[in-house]
Amino acid sequence: MKLLEINHLKKSFDDLHVLHDISMSVEEGEVVSIIGPSGSGKSTLLRCATMLETMNGGDLIYGGQTAVKDGVYADKEQLKKVKEFYGLVFQNFNLFPHYSVIKNLTDAPIHVQKRNKAEIHKEALQLLEDVGLADKANAYPCQLSGGQQQRVAIARALAMKPQMLFFDEPTSALDPELTTEVLKILRQLAEQNMTMVIVTHEIDFARAVSDRVIFMADGYIVEQGPPEEVLDNPQNPRTQAFLRKVQR
Repeated sequence: MKLLEINHLKKSFDDLHVLHDISMSVEEGEVVSIIGPSGSGKSTLLRCATMLETMNGGDLIYGGQTAVKDGVYADKEQLKKVKEFYGLVFQNFNLFPHYSVIKNLTDAPIHVQKRNKAEIHKEALQLLEDVGLADKANAYPCQLSGGQQQRVAIARALAMKPQMLFFDEPTSALDPELTTEVLKILRQLAEQNMTMVIVTHEIDFARAVSDRVIFMADGYIVEQGPPEEVLDNPQNPRTQAFLRKVQR
């Protein structure tokens, strides 16, 4: 089943065309990594897909539910339904600094999804255990390392029970040791068949966990396919030049 479908997405900021006619889809259980140079439109694509940026044209469909058709957004009720399909993890964690770790996890499920408090609390403690932070439930974000904060951010996204997760450069704010911690969690999620779209500059990680790799440049999808094709045997000169540069 297609969980995400994007057709002919266009995005401009005034006269600057950032995304040109982007079409892609993601199947249930698939892990898709998006790579490419800075300024290629990777993060903008993610922000359009998660409705943090407004598309100028194209369609956006989640699990058969249309959010945007020909650049026109659905009504509020429909968009609310669509937003339950996905979670988003930012590169800078975006935790609420004045909330404890456990409140960061439970606040939205309680107030947005109106689910049972005791059940949510129990699930949140389990999620913290899953990401190796069971002892940090009552800590505050400022008391945690960057890697721990990112793991809390992942647990917080999972607490909403999304069908797929987006990650925008989840390790770019971390040093190598902390990066390893976070990549381990992403690998575990991939093993559990979580549908994920990951914008990343970690080429080895993309090779290890992805079912498909998309290479973007100048607002276009230049090349896509299994990691062994795109990363180990790229056909497009742009992809070849980029990989030579990053793998030096």
